[in-house]
Amino acid sequence: MAEHPAYPVGLRLSGRRVVVLGGGQVAQRRLPALIAAGADIVLVSPEATPSVEAMADTGEITWVRRGYEDGDLADAWYALIATSDPDANTAASAEAERHRVWCVRSDDADRATAWTPATGHSEGVTVAVLTTDARGRDPRHTAAIRDAVVEGLRDGTLVAPHHRTRTSGVALVGGGPGDPDLITVRGRRLLAEADVVIADRLGPRDLLAELPPHVEVIDAAKIPYGRYMAQEAINDALIEHAKQGKSVVRLKGGDPFVFGRGMEEVQALAEAGIPCTVVPGISSSISVPGAAGIPVTHRGVAHEFTVVSGHVAPDDERSLVDWPSLAKLTGTLVVLMGVDKIGKIAETLVAHGRSPGTPVALVQEGTTAAQRRVDATLATVAETVRTEDVKPPAVIVIGEVVQVGPGTPA
Repeated sequence: MAEHPAYPVGLRLSGRRVVVLGGGQVAQRRLPALIAAGADIVLVSPEATPSVEAMADTGEITWVRRGYEDGDLADAWYALIATSDPDANTAASAEAERHRVWCVRSDDADRATAWTPATGHSEGVTVAVLTTDARGRDPRHTAAIRDAVVEGLRDGTLVAPHHRTRTSGVALVGGGPGDPDLITVRGRRLLAEADVVIADRLGPRDLLAELPPHVEVIDAAKIPYGRYMAQEAINDALIEHAKQGKSVVRLKGGDPFVFGRGMEEVQALAEAGIPCTVVPGISSSISVPGAAGIPVTHRGVAHEFTVVSGHVAPDDERSLVDWPSLAKLTGTLVVLMGVDKIGKIAETLVAHGRSPGTPVALVQEGTTAAQRRVDATLATVAETVRTEDVKPPAVIVIGEVVQVGPGTPA
């Protein structure tokens, strides 16, 4: 007789009894979704992994600490059989059949009455994948399809433009350090839904090329300032487009609130009564050193790291940084926007006690195809920047962690 495909259905398990037999890795993977569904979960198993045990300790599941016994599936709506005892699995499966309980078996899918699909989630949508041929029992195949569909939903490529959920207002999106793959999933989806994108020079430029032709892309550096300061002009542009009922994305490099003046934009939008969504981004202060093989902390080397802006020199009266105190720290110092001021910064740190031999690494265009790393010390960094022609944007890392990674220049 020809095998029929499985019938897909969504089970509403809230408050309903679900029995899980076995407390190993299968249960550890499946229990979180059952808990999220609100099921009344009873785990029957003499042992459990530490993660499963923690679920019992917090009251998310009820743990009966013994092996399977006939009658355990009475009054259950759904059962997951995942023990290491084939005889117990067979007996439990037979009991499920008698009681008409839908039953998943981790050891023998052909003898189960239900299969667990590969599932994923995106903005209120659950994707569940079951294939209809023999490959349907290959979890790698269904997982690959699931991943492709979820990624398409998240970045907007699987949603027709007229079906997208468009909401007027502004999304302040941190684009990450430069590599377009390092923007968050939410940030990428909001870009796909935008009518207008106002982008910084340091945002992930490659993402702009993927936008549909109807999207208006505005270079923030080229907004006419007139009598206004640059930031005020950007604020005005955000407000103007949002008031026209458009979905606006303000695409910024790194994280909007790490030296990005993001809060000034949020405040201006709030004063204008315009809703604003903030989407955090991966900060270059951590990601760029990491991409260059430098951990900002490392056991036995640095127990803290400090991120400072170097756009104002230490001897400038506008500086808000306590450089003498920074010089006394033993951890890592990460300087952003400091290429042209690094000479003064190094001089100040040495003058207040930091060793001239302290390692320094400058990572230019971090995470992009143009990334390069230049190493120096506090004593040599000013000259090295000149001779190596280091240009912004570059992240500067100061401290012993510079020499931790494999293959690091001595």
